[in-house]
Amino acid sequence: MAKVSTNLSLDPTLKIQAQKLFAELGFDLSTAVTVFFKQALRERKIPFQITMDIPTQTTVDALNEYEDMKKHEKNEYKRYGSFKEILREVAEEDAKYNKIKKI
Repeated sequence: MAKVSTNLSLDPTLKIQAQKLFAELGFDLSTAVTVFFKQALRERKIPFQITMDIPTQTTVDALNEYEDMKKHEKNEYKRYGSFKEILREVAEEDAKYNKIKKI
């Protein structure tokens, strides 16, 4: 089968990482791309699921806390009148922490 040359623009780090992985699997980059193309054509779709980033546990916890806050709005959580008020409190807490830390 005759072959054609194709140029791909890739991030250099991505290319190196992919070449290392494919070499471990016994492929060069050209063979890996050919395998991808053939599989995509065979399945008539991208041969893997493309999804949004999976949130970290910290993000999941924060979202759960937010939902809990919405359910229990009455005085269980501190409220602020403005963003400046939040920043002022954070600065005060930071100053206290730094003062304690220096002792």
